[in-house]
Amino acid sequence: MRIVALDFETTGVSPGHPNEPWQLGLVEVDLSMGVVSGTAREWFFRIPRDRPFSPRAPGRWAEMRDVLADSPSFLESWPGIADSLSGAALVAHNAATERTVIEKRAPLARLGPWIDTLRLVRKYWPLLESYALGDLIMLFKLKSQVDSICPGRTWHDALYDACAGAVLLAHVAHRLKFDASQLLVEFGVRPW
Repeated sequence: MRIVALDFETTGVSPGHPNEPWQLGLVEVDLSMGVVSGTAREWFFRIPRDRPFSPRAPGRWAEMRDVLADSPSFLESWPGIADSLSGAALVAHNAATERTVIEKRAPLARLGPWIDTLRLVRKYWPLLESYALGDLIMLFKLKSQVDSICPGRTWHDALYDACAGAVLLAHVAHRLKFDASQLLVEFGVRPW
């Protein structure tokens, strides 16, 4: 089964405006090799120039306003996104966030199964001080690997965070000696 790590960056909620995605990053993972396969894609979604972002919204959205204003909408991008996600196990750090973004915009889509790296690490490393994606990447000494796969990017860039999630999954699966089927069983999915 194909495995795809994904991450959204969103506007956050601001008065009179719901939380909307402005960037999506996807990266394929090959657990048989214990690495990210190198297949990566990203989308930017239309956000009007005058639409406010939450002051707490992280990322480089402020420098991307012109790109976002001229980008296709999420719905216009959905066919390509759906093709990239269809038939794959989906990986995210705190997967409920990414799943919610998709379900609100494509409520009839039946995607997954989902593998949550946050839940996985909490289960097998229960005494860590932090389970933030960046902290886990640093703890497991994976930052140089993430940077080599996604050069010139940093945290709260959807493609970078998807790369980090993919690298974390490959690392954890290798340490636990799990293959894709064992990961799916871990999340209550029968892969057969």
